[in-house]
Amino acid sequence: MPVIEQVRGPCVESVHPWSAVALAHGQIVRQWGEPVATTWRSAAKPVQLDVSLSVLADPPVPEPWLALGAASHSGEVVHTDMAAAILQHFHLQPSDLRCGAHPPVYTPRAEAILRQNGQFTDLHNNCSGKHSFMVAAAQHAGWPLDYRPETHPLQQRIRERVTELCQHTPELAVDGCGVPTFSLPLAAIARAWSEIAAAMHAGTSRLGRIGLAMAAHPELTSGTDRLDLAVVQRARLPLTVKVGAGGVFCMALPDVQVGVAIKIHSGVAEALPVAIDAVLTALWPAGWPAEAAWSQLEVRNVVGRLVGGWQARAV
Repeated sequence: MPVIEQVRGPCVESVHPWSAVALAHGQIVRQWGEPVATTWRSAAKPVQLDVSLSVLADPPVPEPWLALGAASHSGEVVHTDMAAAILQHFHLQPSDLRCGAHPPVYTPRAEAILRQNGQFTDLHNNCSGKHSFMVAAAQHAGWPLDYRPETHPLQQRIRERVTELCQHTPELAVDGCGVPTFSLPLAAIARAWSEIAAAMHAGTSRLGRIGLAMAAHPELTSGTDRLDLAVVQRARLPLTVKVGAGGVFCMALPDVQVGVAIKIHSGVAEALPVAIDAVLTALWPAGWPAEAAWSQLEVRNVVGRLVGGWQARAV
């Protein structure tokens, strides 16, 4: 079984089993660890956006808006301004969002708001891009504007699309932003991401346009100093990636039409860079630098001294 260790000097501090599946053209091409099921969380956002755009009859929106619509963004000014612009385009207000307010993930932005005695709003929620398109779809279709319940027509259509792409009927739970999330085998999630990779390769479908927008604008899908952005910036070839809560990470490699789903069993996201590095080094040598040096594998203390790291090991 593959595990990821965090070490501090000579000491092992924590151990995290992990699994991953790479799939192309309906077939598993590589597997690491035990088969597991997991909630998909935010790594399902491209599929959720795909359905919202379908209900909206494929409005001609700018490509960066698609990246934000599939984002777990950091609440930086560029993110909140764009979410507000999406709402305004569809004649909606930030008060129509139902994702909930939380501080921006990007700490300097949160500190700046507090210094100005400002308030955190739903626009700062990392899911506000997705929710902007969801409420727009509900309004366009004449459905209730509270789009969150699993019985809502929009959520029912999303579940149908998830089932179609994953070839597996998901169990439902409630995500952090209030809408349904989907529990699925890791291989089923990889299957959906292989469909995204194939759609990006073809470059014609709605799902392909979403994936290409995410690949072109990772700073909108993610944010400053975030793992998603670092992976896209380090790769030699285009790819689309998306983190999900609970130690989930998904990737679409359009040049080889491969989808990848990774799960850290403990849910500790800090272990993800090691798994990503191991998977891409083995699976995608044309697109991933093989050198070991990568800041995401380091552990530093509060004054910046290198005191440990993250490493892969087989048990």
